Amino acid sequence: MKVALITGITGQDGSYLAEFLLEKGYEVHGIKRRSSLFNTDRIDHLYQDPHDPNQRLKLHYGDLTDSMNLTRIIQECQPDEIYNLGAMSHVKVSFEMPEYVGNVDGLGTLRILEAVRILGLENKTRIYQASTSELFGGVPENKNERGFYDENSPLYPRSPYGVAKIYGFWITKNYREAYNMFACNGLLFNHESPRRGETFVTRKITRAVAKIALGLQEKVYLGNLEAKRDWGHAKDYVRMMWMILQAEKAEDWVIATGVTTIVRDFVKMAFSEVGIELEFKGVGVDEKAYVTACHHKDFQVAIGKEVLSIDPTYFRPTEVDLLLGDPTKAKEKLGWVPEYDLAGLVKDMMDGDVALMKKDVDLLKAGHEILKQVE
Repeated sequence: MKVALITGITGQDGSYLAEFLLEKGYEVHGIKRRSSLFNTDRIDHLYQDPHDPNQRLKLHYGDLTDSMNLTRIIQECQPDEIYNLGAMSHVKVSFEMPEYVGNVDGLGTLRILEAVRILGLENKTRIYQASTSELFGGVPENKNERGFYDENSPLYPRSPYGVAKIYGFWITKNYREAYNMFACNGLLFNHESPRRGETFVTRKITRAVAKIALGLQEKVYLGNLEAKRDWGHAKDYVRMMWMILQAEKAEDWVIATGVTTIVRDFVKMAFSEVGIELEFKGVGVDEKAYVTACHHKDFQVAIGKEVLSIDPTYFRPTEVDLLLGDPTKAKEKLGWVPEYDLAGLVKDMMDGDVALMKKDVDLLKAGHEILKQVE
């Protein structure tokens, strides 16, 4: 039985990857940070009883800032594969916590690589480093001749998050070349799902749209509606992570859909899933969105209602306006083809958030009933 170790297992990617590997028959070990609150919602359905001898998912307390702890966990697990998905991954927040993001996202990668080397596991353990499209920085002249960013595009990160990740990218390549380790970077473009963190723009949009449709929220505030992104589904991307470590040769790979969409269009698609049509008026910080039609029988949103405004505090100090990846290498060499298109992704996210927000509506109704009985 193969053994895999996942940092960041409680996150979006970690939870989907754990599911995928368990289905493949792996024993999966995950590292989670100690917290006074439970933060395992995304994997609770996988982690049933730690005393069950047949339980193939095992969790360890750890942190990417603690090299001794990481070394101990790797020594205990003796993993065949390590997937380093743990990170402080919010680009906007990285400007407010630059030292922390450098320690976790940059030096955290080094700590894992060095632990594998010190323990003499160079020939046993394959390592996947979660790199990012933010390394490209959206610099137009660095695209390939087809207008995409690929494995050969120059790197120019434009955030503390991107700068920290570029250290992780290069130290992974360095250990691969210096110690002949099977260590690979996956330069992931934006990937979303119903499990995406609530502060990321796509999930912020789908949660807000669901609440607006159900009458739980008046409108949503966003930043740059002109930003363009290459959005894929996290399920497709974690499958590619696994394929990277099954390849014959350790290399670096771009994981993307090759299709770009502006934030404004994502908003329109999300509202469309609940039968709401929008009209955008105004320019820049004065742009707003209004309801022009509501076709869904279960939702009643007034025509003319303002449902979106711009909040300049969500603008980044250095904005990356366009990120578009070229997945040609992944498709031609590993046969990776995404199963979800953008429409399927938006539908999956909206279905999940509508169902989630309906629970809040049911709770409110139950509360009102209790109040009536008390009165």
